[in-house]
Amino acid sequence: MTSRDRILAAIGHREPDRVPLDLGATPSSGISAIAYGNLKRHLGLGGPPPRVYDVVQQLAEPEEVILDRFGVDVLDVGRSFNTNPADWYPVTLADGQPGLYPTWFRPESQPDGSVIARIADGTEVARMPSEGTFFDQTLFPYLDGYPAEYSGLDQAMGKVLWAALAHSPWDRASQPGFWQSLREQALAMRAGSDRALMIVVGCNLFEWGTFLRRIDEFCMDLRTNTAQVEALLEALMERHLATLGRVCQAVGDVVDVVRFGDDLGTNQGPFMSPATYRSLFKPRHARLCEFVRRNSRMKTFLHSCGSIRSLLPDLIEVGFDVINPVQTSCRGMEAEGLKRDFGRDICFWGGGCDTQSVLNRGTPAEVKDHVRGRLDILMPGGGFVFNTVHNILPEVPPANVVAMMEAVAEYRG
Repeated sequence: MTSRDRILAAIGHREPDRVPLDLGATPSSGISAIAYGNLKRHLGLGGPPPRVYDVVQQLAEPEEVILDRFGVDVLDVGRSFNTNPADWYPVTLADGQPGLYPTWFRPESQPDGSVIARIADGTEVARMPSEGTFFDQTLFPYLDGYPAEYSGLDQAMGKVLWAALAHSPWDRASQPGFWQSLREQALAMRAGSDRALMIVVGCNLFEWGTFLRRIDEFCMDLRTNTAQVEALLEALMERHLATLGRVCQAVGDVVDVVRFGDDLGTNQGPFMSPATYRSLFKPRHARLCEFVRRNSRMKTFLHSCGSIRSLLPDLIEVGFDVINPVQTSCRGMEAEGLKRDFGRDICFWGGGCDTQSVLNRGTPAEVKDHVRGRLDILMPGGGFVFNTVHNILPEVPPANVVAMMEAVAEYRG
């Protein structure tokens, strides 16, 4: 099997020839720049410092030498942008090691050790605290209330860190010829590699409400201000469907997987009742999935952290092919139960190694045992792509990353 065959077989619930593997194809399946630099030194690899392609989460773009070494099966098409050395400049990462930032990102160090990021008009939109390793949102455009109408929604969204500090390819989206360039570069990637291709589109709904209103206000709005929530969601859908239309036209016949995002869960359960999800979000998620099915050959991938077991039947029904990161440490998210009850209907992309308590705190031997156990549960019959439960964070020992990848490579079922 090629890597692309392997990924598509897993999504199609056919067991591939070996464990399909992702590292860095999305900003929720990657590795922090600090952990990546530590890993390269542990492996005795030279080359340039880590490229921090996702500046909000401070994630590295894995290099080909790492992808090849570990047998990674999927690529983010965003990596085909910002490929020239002149697109990057040297910085010092939070732990003191060298890194590279994209030239458009120029955060400002403060006397208290924090770092702030501003948009073009000078407004602060994000801050990384002293000794922090990622940026926090500091500006919520609708915190004081919803607008009367949504002609200014694009400008408001542009003040939110996830849009203002977007990772590739979307940091180039406003440039002339972007969509043609996206197609040409995706075609070149497909011709030059047998790995599956992923494009990250976001199209968040619940999360955009939290980004604009702040999470506490928006969660209350779901119960007390549903008319305003509905109006915002429809304005978001208009923009999301327009973006999806451009994506499907540009790369819908080239890219294999399109990644949506909407963190719907806490550690104990969803942010909302299933009834609220079904009323406000389910019909709109269904429209997004149906649009992709009608206008492309891409498989639909939803990133949603937290305890979302009670929502999985709905997420399957609306048409998501893949769920990530499979946060197995949350209530009701045990791997055995998920595989038993939903493994025939949705592909688990993640859940392969617990990043909260095992990968960061265990010994290499403990990591290997843990990963083998997860593979025994999740791999049989397909419907599984190996990935950690969200990103590999800065404190993870590089020996543990190697042990995890060795366990995957050695697995025979």
